[in-house]
Amino acid sequence: MTTTTHRQLPPTPQEAALARRSGQLLARYADDNHPLHVRIIGREGEAPIELPAGAVALLQEILEAMAAGRGITLVPENVELTSVQAAELLSVSRPFFIKLLDEGALPYRKVGKHRRIRLEDVLAYKQRIDEEREAVLDELATQAQEEEMGYGPGHRTA
Repeated sequence: MTTTTHRQLPPTPQEAALARRSGQLLARYADDNHPLHVRIIGREGEAPIELPAGAVALLQEILEAMAAGRGITLVPENVELTSVQAAELLSVSRPFFIKLLDEGALPYRKVGKHRRIRLEDVLAYKQRIDEEREAVLDELATQAQEEEMGYGPGHRTA
C-alpha cells in the first residue's frame, strides 16, 4: 500500500471552470449508496470503469474545492507522516512544526533520527487550533460590539 501524499496546487481559472462543470454533471449521476459506471475516453481509446460510491463522493469534493479555486492535499488515512508532510498539511514551515513537536503539542515517534507523526494526530491538532482561533475571533467581535467600534448590527459607514 502506498502512503504518499498528493498535493495539487490551486487550479488555474480554466481548470476551476472545468472542475465546476464536471462537478455539476457528476452530481446528477452520483448516488451515495451505489457505484457509478463511467466510460473513459483518452489517448488509449475507450474503456468502461466502475467507481465505488466512496470514490465518487471524494471526487465530488475534489471538484468542488477546485471549482472554488482551492488547492488540495490528499493523504491516505492510518499513515504516519514525515515532519515535512505534516508541516505542509498545516501550512507551516518545517522548523515551526519541529518546535511544536519539541513543545509536546503533538505526539510523535522516532525512526532513527526521523520523526513520524500520525495523520490523525495532525488533523486533530489542526481542528483544535482552528476552533481556538474561531473562539478568539468571536471574543474580539463581541468586545468590538460592546465598545461600539463599528461592528454592531445596523452600523453604517459614511
